[in-house]
Amino acid sequence: MNRKKLFLYPLFLVLAMTVQAQEPNWTLTGYVKDLFMFYHPAQQLPEISQDNLYTNTIHNRLNFEWLATDQLTIVIENRNRLISGNLVKNFPLYQSYIDTDNGFFDLSFVPFNGDTWFMHMMIDRAYIDWTTGKWQIRAGRQRINWGVNLVWNPNDIFNSYSYFDFDYEERPGTDAVRIQYYTGTTSSAELVYKMGDNANEMALAGLYRFSQWNYDFQFLGGWVGTDWVAALGWAGDIHGAGFRGELSQFVPRKDQSESESATVVSISADYSFPNSLYLHTGILYNSSGQNGKAGGLSPILNQNLTAKSLSLGKYELFGQCSYQITPLFTGDFSTIINPGDGSFYLGPAINYSLQTNLELMLAGQLFFGSKGSEYGDVGQLLFARLKWNF
Repeated sequence: MNRKKLFLYPLFLVLAMTVQAQEPNWTLTGYVKDLFMFYHPAQQLPEISQDNLYTNTIHNRLNFEWLATDQLTIVIENRNRLISGNLVKNFPLYQSYIDTDNGFFDLSFVPFNGDTWFMHMMIDRAYIDWTTGKWQIRAGRQRINWGVNLVWNPNDIFNSYSYFDFDYEERPGTDAVRIQYYTGTTSSAELVYKMGDNANEMALAGLYRFSQWNYDFQFLGGWVGTDWVAALGWAGDIHGAGFRGELSQFVPRKDQSESESATVVSISADYSFPNSLYLHTGILYNSSGQNGKAGGLSPILNQNLTAKSLSLGKYELFGQCSYQITPLFTGDFSTIINPGDGSFYLGPAINYSLQTNLELMLAGQLFFGSKGSEYGDVGQLLFARLKWNF
């Protein structure tokens, strides 16, 4: 994709904050966190001789919002990361993977780097929002979240994300124009145009959302890249348990070798007990997935995720339990199973609040299975993260 790299956006952010420094109608929030990752691959990666790899990431995020008028809001948000470790040194492809922007504009760049480290900066939100009456128009890089489930989102056709990318809470954005019209207190219609260099990289889709029978429903459809898509989603509860679902049908717009029809369905349920125990379960069906050994998942080079290809397997099962042991200490455990090839993922985690706005997290991403299975060739990853919000 031939996109113009906009190196001046970080400078524009600083200038915007400076110009408005005396005004009361702007906010600046964000966080600073340090994430250490230890990775033991299930098999030797190309060009890497070490059995154990590690990175340390110092991550700063700045969220700038300016209420220019009662109707006009300008938002710019960026992430700045200093990444170091032997993974950087021994796997040069890792830097190019991090320095990737799938939007129309390339707002990602590496201003400084060395043999074992590099700094990455990226604008993932940069939009103008205009609201008047029942209308809302937003233009620029933004998060368009049409998904209703918590793990797999076949309705999230503009900016899909991976469940395993837990350290990116904000999720990716897309370069688009979004027009919303609120038809009632619980209903709305919207139209989104996503920019692209050609028809196979553009998208134009609409969504209508409404409430009925104590459920929220949505219907959406349009053209997304090489496909036509028609989809529906719902969110409600059954006897106090959350019940959500999404279904998307993808059909090639024309005879193209790179596209094929696909049906993707995700259904989930979750329940919170009075003692703070939380249970969550879900299932994913992907008609284009493999019944047998799916193979190919990479925890560090998995960047081709779309709503059409949320998994390599045809079926995926998810389970999670979380419990607040003390007001400051929470334990969490999740798992994903591919019943087609028997491979599975285990995700233990603990979170401890050290003080106001300061949190410590220890987590693991443990992948198991036979060689050639979806999760069998990944290995085990351990994480330690210290996060401070401001």
